[in-house]
Amino acid sequence: MSDIERAASALADGELVVYPTETVYGLGADALDAAAVERAFEAKGRPRDNPVSLGVPDVETALEYTAPTARERRFMHEFLPGPVTVVVERTPEVPDVVTAGSDRVGVRIPDHDLALGLLERFHPVTATSANVSGNPSVRRVADLDPEIREAAAVVLDGGETPGTESTVVDVEAGEILRPGALADDIEDWLAAER
Repeated sequence: MSDIERAASALADGELVVYPTETVYGLGADALDAAAVERAFEAKGRPRDNPVSLGVPDVETALEYTAPTARERRFMHEFLPGPVTVVVERTPEVPDVVTAGSDRVGVRIPDHDLALGLLERFHPVTATSANVSGNPSVRRVADLDPEIREAAAVVLDGGETPGTESTVVDVEAGEILRPGALADDIEDWLAAER
């Protein structure tokens, strides 16, 4: 069994997985399994009022769990896969624990072969950084916090990642919620599409 298959199997069993992206390492749990998502929050020591995003392999898969507007879809097709998290309306099967009770959820499609390989085999997966809350994001497996390493059933090592966080954007509001990679390009798109 390959490392990706082992990771997908662990996710299906409700376990946590660390995976690389084109930004930083992520901590994955079955995003539709509230108990698994709770384990991710516990491992990170993350406040429950701080939502996490969904990782999926492509825009079409994102549509199974979200209901983006036409403008949001255009944005997703323009910038995903890539180092961007787009906040859109969720469907009812996405549990409240993921969104902190909000009706909107961040969608992430990482532009990284290992991450996409995992997400093609199992989705949706939580897309949150693989670090204890308050600690720096992790760019190398060797730098994982002990709490994260212990909590993860499988760690996929994709070498060192670039380290720039994804840009979080609310397309309907025309607002960047957290600037990161591609922030200038996103600002330009939002201005042109007003």
